Formats: sequence, structure tokens, C-alpha cells
Amino acid sequence: MDAYINVKNFGPIEAAEVDLRPLTVFVGESNTGKTYLAALIYALHRYFHGIAQFPWADTITYYYSSVSRTRDRYPQDQREALEQQTFEALEKLNTLRRPFKFSDLPLKIRELLDYRLKHQGDFTNELERCFDLEPVSKLIRFTSSQTNEMNVSLSVREGSQKYWDFEVQTAVSTAPTITGGINPDMILHDVNEVNHKAEFNEISDVERLFRTIRTDQWKSGESYYLPAARSGVMQSRDVLATALIKRATRIGIDRLEVSTFSGMIGDFLEQIFDYKERDGSSKEISHVAEQLEMELLEGKIEVKRPTPEAYPEFLYRPDQAEDSLRMSHSSAMVSELAPLVLYLRGIVRQGDLLIIEEPESHLHPGAQTIIAKTLARLARAGVQVLITTHSNYLLQQISNLIREGELQKQGESTNESEDYLKAEEVGAWWFHKDKPVEELPFNLIEGIEPEDHLDIAEDLYNQSAGLQNRIEAKKEGDKVEAK
Repeated sequence: MDAYINVKNFGPIEAAEVDLRPLTVFVGESNTGKTYLAALIYALHRYFHGIAQFPWADTITYYYSSVSRTRDRYPQDQREALEQQTFEALEKLNTLRRPFKFSDLPLKIRELLDYRLKHQGDFTNELERCFDLEPVSKLIRFTSSQTNEMNVSLSVREGSQKYWDFEVQTAVSTAPTITGGINPDMILHDVNEVNHKAEFNEISDVERLFRTIRTDQWKSGESYYLPAARSGVMQSRDVLATALIKRATRIGIDRLEVSTFSGMIGDFLEQIFDYKERDGSSKEISHVAEQLEMELLEGKIEVKRPTPEAYPEFLYRPDQAEDSLRMSHSSAMVSELAPLVLYLRGIVRQGDLLIIEEPESHLHPGAQTIIAKTLARLARAGVQVLITTHSNYLLQQISNLIREGELQKQGESTNESEDYLKAEEVGAWWFHKDKPVEELPFNLIEGIEPEDHLDIAEDLYNQSAGLQNRIEAKKEGDKVEAK
């Protein structure tokens, strides 16, 4: 399954079409739209509860559970119509050698999903929340060469088969319009699978219908965003916690002016201030966190709560040290990586989307190459990762990990660990000023390095060589004059 996001005149972006891979990389100059597009993907992922083959598949079970619990509140004709549609769907599901399609679902369910897909308010509210602005038209890219209209679309498909699509259009003087729909011919149950017939006597039993057609395959993960400001948040967490406590008092409310964060930073603050490890955390992903502590931090990130109701306190204990350090007394590298360690240790699961702005921030070039390996390990563990970056070292190491994957495809491995990437697992996109975003396909020689990086390196080399030649020429001239 592939998810394609297409935007036109969105923030600083003239045009872009990207598809999400296990590792998606946004690279380019500052103020070219990398964060804008990353935030949009986050908003889409949250709105659809994960970008899956079947949007809001859990709605079906919830809906029928609600109907079964409150069936007496519905008029008899509505109950009878829904039950009739349901048992017709069951008959189609239990028909041998016949694919079960979206159009075979009860009409009420199809209407409910169509309404959710096209309901304007919910998605525009999420956009306004994530970007901390209103109205949505403020996201339109204003230039003299473009019309003042914005387009955002999402298409989910596999090969030539479309599963569903979603599109938002808006202009300065008009409200956003939303179009799209689910392909009625989308197959929900493969005819090659064994049909499990069952007797359904009560409307509540229909939940088994959706277990029968394997709703697990439609589930998608949660989304998490580590903003570029994460290091500052960790360094000033104690001060922020004190401010929040004061804000909860009447005096605090009177004296403090209200200001707001973008949705991503607000979500990050909430997850940090109310940090709790999720049940069923992945051992494989937790192991990636342990490797990060061992290879880069050379110490442990500790979580302490003075009382069960108190905000958690985050400390750093260096290896071999007796005492732990507060984040405000730790290095920028520690406060930069601590949130990533915490997320991997207890929040992120297989199938989740993790967006990281500039994972190389405050890191030595050698440490940046280790971060590239961390991203590869996450991809191997089943986490979908999207990063924005300016780091040439990070890109070069990602390219080397792809080359490692190419060797593995040919049956030769130079690395016994899981630190490799397959070329098809990595999508890199180059952001320009006043130009459409373009994909950077992997090249065996140049990797996924943008041309402007190579041009800058060449210019620096030429400048260095020219200055050296002038210095040497000046020295030779001084020697001649001295004679």
C-alpha cells in the first residue's frame, strides 16, 4: 500500500508529490517548506487515525456496538433496515469464490464513512491546530506568479488499484471544499481465503463479520512528532512545569497572557509532561533506545516521579557516575536525544509514524552517522520514520546503509547487524525555493546527496585551492624581492 500526498501553493511550497516510505527524508535549504509538509503529513495521519488501506475501519465495530447497546432509541423501521442490510452483507461475505468489496458493506456504514471523509470542519480544525493559525487560507502560498488557491490531496493505492482519496481546495475568499471517496470495488476479503461461515442471530454478533474479514490488516499506528525545539523543552522542563502550576491558579490566570503552541509542539509537551510508557512496548524498539544510550549518550536517561500525581523528572546518569544530572545541567546532545530515547523506550510501537525534525542537531559529525544507523534500525523494527535534515554526514551514511542493503540483495553482507536499508525503503525529496519539490533517486555513486551539496563542496574546494595558490605565490614573490 502506498500513500501519495500532493500539494500546490502550500506555505512556501509551489508544488510537491511525495509518497511515504519506511524512511522518508526531506532535505533542502531553510524556509523551503520541509517542516510545512511534515506538519501536514502529521495532521493527515492524526485525522485519519493512521493512513491505512481502509480509513476508520474501527468505526464499523464502534458503530454496531453503539447500535446494539442503544437499539431501543432507534425507530423500528431503521433497526429493521440496518439488520436487513447487515444480513445481506453476511450472505455476500459467506459466498464462496466471490470477493467481498466495500460496496457489499451495509449502506449505513458506507454513508457514515463517506460523511466522515468529506466533513469539512474536522480536518480544517486539525490543520488550524497543527499550524496554530486560522483560517486555513493563511496557508496559501502568495506569489505574483501563482493563483491564490491551495490544493492538498491524499491518495491511497497499491499499484493501479485505488483504495481511497481525499482532497482539500481553498482560496482566499472561499471556504475549503473537500472531495474524495472510497473505491466501491476495493476488495476487503480475498476470494482465495477460506470463508468461515457462522450463524449471526443478534445484531451485536455482527462484530464477528469484521473480525472474519481481518480488520487487523487495516489498522494503522499512531503518529508522533519530535519538533526542532525538543532540546530547549527538555532543558527548560522544570521552569515550564512551574509555569504550568502557576497557570492553574486564579492569580496565574489573571496575570499571564494567553499564547498558543502549534499542535505538534503542544502534543510533544503533553507527552513529555505526562510521560507514561504504553502497555505492550516493543522489545525490539526498546533495544534501539538502549543502543542509542550506549553508543551516543554513554549513559542512561532516567525517569522519576516525586509523587504519583507529580510531573515526571528526567535525569541523565553518565556511565560509571554515582549521581544523576538534571537535563538543565546536561549537554545539548543529551537533551536533544533524551526525547528520542524516551519515545522509543515506552511510546512508539511497530506501525507508528515518527517524525523527527533535524535529528542531527547539536551532534558531532561522527554522532550524526550513528543517528543514521538508528533510523535504519527503526525501519527494520517496523517504525515508519520521516525526517527533515540539513546534514550531509547523515545523508552520506544513509547512502552507505542503502549500499549495504544492495550487497545483501546480492547475497553478500559486510555487516552482521541490522544496520542496512533497501533502496525501495528510502524516499528522499529535495526542497527548493520557488521550485517544485523533486525526488532524489538513489545513485550508487552519489547516493541521495542533493546537487547543491556537491556544488557547495566543490566551491569550497576551489576557493581553498585558490587561496592556497595565492599564498604560495605571495611567498615566492617575497623570496624574489628579498634576493
